[in-house]
Order: sequence, then structure tokens, then C-alpha cells
Amino acid sequence: MTDSARQVMRRFAPMIYGPTILFALGEGAVIPLIPIIAAKLGADLALSGLVASALVIGQLVGNLPAGYLVARIGERLTMVGAGTLALLGVGGLALAPSVGVLAASVFLIGMCAAAFGLARHAFMTTRVPQHYRARSLSLLGGSFRLGMFIGPFLGALLLGLTGTEASASWLFAACLVASVLLVGLGPDPETKLQEQAVPRGGTPRGEPRSTIETVDTGEAVTGGITLPPGGRPGVFRTMMQHRGVLSRLGLAAASLSAVRSARQVVLPLWGVSLALDAQTISLVVGIAGAIDFALFYASGQVMDRFGRLWAALPAMLLMGTGFIVLAFTHDVPQATMWFAMFAAVIGVGNGLSSGILLTLGADVAPKGDPAPFLGSWRTLTDAGGATAPVLFSGIAAISTLGVATAAMGVIGLVGALGFLRWVPRYIKRPSAE
Repeated sequence: MTDSARQVMRRFAPMIYGPTILFALGEGAVIPLIPIIAAKLGADLALSGLVASALVIGQLVGNLPAGYLVARIGERLTMVGAGTLALLGVGGLALAPSVGVLAASVFLIGMCAAAFGLARHAFMTTRVPQHYRARSLSLLGGSFRLGMFIGPFLGALLLGLTGTEASASWLFAACLVASVLLVGLGPDPETKLQEQAVPRGGTPRGEPRSTIETVDTGEAVTGGITLPPGGRPGVFRTMMQHRGVLSRLGLAAASLSAVRSARQVVLPLWGVSLALDAQTISLVVGIAGAIDFALFYASGQVMDRFGRLWAALPAMLLMGTGFIVLAFTHDVPQATMWFAMFAAVIGVGNGLSSGILLTLGADVAPKGDPAPFLGSWRTLTDAGGATAPVLFSGIAAISTLGVATAAMGVIGLVGALGFLRWVPRYIKRPSAE
């Protein structure tokens, strides 16, 4: 990484990376406890699962409004507003008197998570040069994974100390307050970088940002954004204008999100089907997760140096092939060893995919006003992630676990073909790679 890249990414820490870790840490602490809270309020297993799924549904529903909001009021205000509104959801999570209030609170948190995530994605898209964009966004993805990895452990620790699930909710609330303060009161990397990008005295005092002509210094794009004739396009107008890339590269990205999401369901259930104890299953899944986390920055290095396809294609091939081969190992000798081996293979594939969805979305988003496009892009990818577990469960119900696992692998291989076909068409390798 060049010095300029390192300096820019360090400047983003207070407003982007730090709040991302805090938001994910709090979210990770409460997610495992949502079904438990629902059950204590009288929900059966099916209803408890539905309440937990309200988080994903909220993210799906929230992406398009978030794109509109970011385009109108900006990234910083959207992140502050989303973090503040999420506090209401967390309060409902801790004090919910009924299952309905709990579900509404979880849904609200999901919508706020969508707005928070899209705002930071749009911020990075417009301010990080393409030649180290993938590293910056892989670090963003790694920050989220770090928070989600630590969160459940902190939630379990607080539960053990206090004996109440509400303690994890108050941890989430504290993380949200810290995030809002960092975003709202912390140093603005845009201001610091603009001082470098615009020569002293080169910008008339009081001139609106939208009319400033920035100097191409190779640093992050921090000056004014020139709007297209007719003003800012709306979310649905942007969706129609870019329906070609969304229906092609966007669907390939959705398949990656689907395979990622499927692994969180397939691996534990596969261990259960082998009659393994909970400790062994947790160990296998934990090792795969550690491998996944260890590779998050390597993914950005590969994408910046060799091109996006060099990370996307191996990731999809490893995960797709891993699921398909795993499907044939259930009744073979040493099935547990094969389970552990292919869990690790899938972990490597998932690690190599860190930051890919963020980077591809940033690459193909309109340069001047990316937020409405990113709302559509993130809706597609989130839909892929939400659909995969339902599809897997449905196939397993009418056939076998092996067939359902192989089906997830086929989705991965089809997605690999989509990346192979559409990445070269829509994304040019930067000259600095």
C-alpha cells in the first residue's frame, strides 16, 4: 500500500471504520438473543424464527429509502440519523412487552443498519481512488466482520454476568451512542483531504460545493460533485437507467451473497446430520470463520493488484465446488474429517470474497451521485442473502440435505460464470493496478 493510501485509510478510521466496528459489535451481541427473547414473550419456534428474520427484511426494505436519503441529506447526516433512530429499536428490544413490539423493533434496527451501511458505502465510493478502492472497502468489510465476530462473545459474557438478555441490548445502545458521536463530532476526512486537493486560495470563499472544480491529485475525491442536467435522479429513475448492469453483474453479485448466506445454515446443519456434538460443530465453524476473517485484507490486495475477477472467480469456485463435493461425503468413511476440510475450503472462498460486493458496487455506480444506484445494488445483494436460507430449507424439506447443499454449490458455479462474463464488460482495470 502506498503512503497516500495508508494515510487516507487512517483518516477514515474515526468516521467510517471505527463506527462500523461499533455498530457491528452491538448488532452481533443481540442477534443470537433475538429468538430467545421472542420465546420468552410467548412465541413458538416458527414465530421466533420469523421475528429474527425481521432484521434481514428491514435491511431489504431499507436500502432503497436509504439511497434516496443519502442523495438528499448526505452521508454524515444519514449515518447520524440512522444510529440515533436505531436507539429506539434497541430500547424496544430491551423493553418489548409483546412479540409484535419486538418484531417491529428488530425491523427498525434492520432498516437503520441498511441506511448506516449504504451511507458509509457511498462515502467511500466518492472519496477513494480506484487504484486502492478494493483495499479500503475490504478493510471496511473486515471491520464489520470483526465487530460481528466479537459481539456474540461480549453478549454471552454480559448474559452470564447479569442473567438478563437486556444487557446485550444496552451494550448495543452504548455502541450506537459512541458511533453517532464519532460520526457527528469526529474529524471529517473530507475536510482534511479537500485541503490537499484544492490549492490554498484556489476556491472562492462561500462558493457552493456543487460548483467547485476539483484538482486531480490522485488523492480521494473530496471536492464538489457536479450534478447531471435536471438535478439528482431519483432511486427508481436510477434503477431504470442502470437496469443492464443490475440485471447482469448485479445478479451475479446476488449469487455471491446467496452462497455466503447459505454457508451459515449449511455447515451447522451438516454437523448435526453427522450426529456431532455442539462443541465440535462450533469448533469447525469457528475455525472456518477464523480463516475467513484472516483473509479479508488479502482480498483487497488481489483486487487492486490484479483486478476484481481474480478475487471474485476463485471465491465463487471454492465455495461452489466446496458445497457440491461436501454433498457427496455424508456417508463416506471419515465424514467428519471431510466436513472439517470443506468447511475450511468454504471459509477460504468466503475470505477471498471480502469487500467484493462493496467494491463492485462502487466501481459501477455513477461517479457523481452513487447513493440511489447503491440502494438498488444493495437491495439485490441483500435479497440474494435472504433468499438462500429459505431456498435451502425448502429443497431439504422435499428431498435431502445433500441435494440442498449441492444446489447451493450450483448457485455458486453459475455465479462464477456470471462474474466471468460481466466483470470484464463493466469494470476496467485501473492503470495503477
